[in-house]
Amino acid sequence: MPLDFTLFAQYWPILLHGLLITSVCSAAAAAIGITLGIPLSLMLLAKPKLISSPARVYVEIMRGLPALLVLFLLYYGGPSLGLSLTPMAAGIVGLGLYSAAYFAEIFRGGFLSISIGQIEAAQMLGFDRRSIVTKIELPQMKGLILPPLINQLIALVKDSALLSMLTIADLTKAATQMSNETFAFIEPYLAIAILYWLLNTVIAHFGNRLETGANAYR
Repeated sequence: MPLDFTLFAQYWPILLHGLLITSVCSAAAAAIGITLGIPLSLMLLAKPKLISSPARVYVEIMRGLPALLVLFLLYYGGPSLGLSLTPMAAGIVGLGLYSAAYFAEIFRGGFLSISIGQIEAAQMLGFDRRSIVTKIELPQMKGLILPPLINQLIALVKDSALLSMLTIADLTKAATQMSNETFAFIEPYLAIAILYWLLNTVIAHFGNRLETGANAYR
C-alpha cells in the first residue's frame, strides 16, 4: 500500500508536541548527567579508595544496567522507598543518573590527558582544586572530550524513546497514539524516525562547531 501522507498533516501537532517533550527531557537529563559526571570523574581519580571506590561502584552498576530498568526502578520502585515522582520527573532523573556514569568516564579521560606538571605548577602558585579544574583542566580538554560528549548526548536522545514506557508523551508515544488511532504503522514510525534524525543532526552540527572552536583555541 502507498504511504498515506495525509496522516502527517493530520497529526503534526501531536508530533511537534512529542518532539518538544523529547527535547526538553533530553536536555534536562543531559544537564543532570553532566553536572553529576564532573564530580564523579574527580572522585574516580581521587587517591583515597574511600572516595574513588563508591564512585567506581556507581559507574559500574549504571553501565551494567539497561536504561529502561533504571527508569522502572525509579518510577515504580520509588514509592516503596518513600520517593514518589511524576512520570516526567522520574524519566528525567532516571536518564540523568544513568547518563552520569558515561559522562563521568568521558571527563575522567579528559582529566587524565592533562599533564601532571601543569597541575603541580598551579598548586605551587596557590590555585585551589576548583580553580585548577575550571581554569586549567576543563578549557584544555574541551577539544578532546567534545566528540565523545556529543556522541553521548546523541545516545541520550535515542534512549529518551524509553520515556514512552512511563506514559510520557514523547515522540515514541506520539507514534504509538497515531498507530492506535489509524491502524497505520509505517507512517507514524517513519515520521518520528525523521524527527529523531533531525534532532540528532542538529546536535551533531553544533557539536562539530564547538569542536572546531575548541581546536582553534588549542
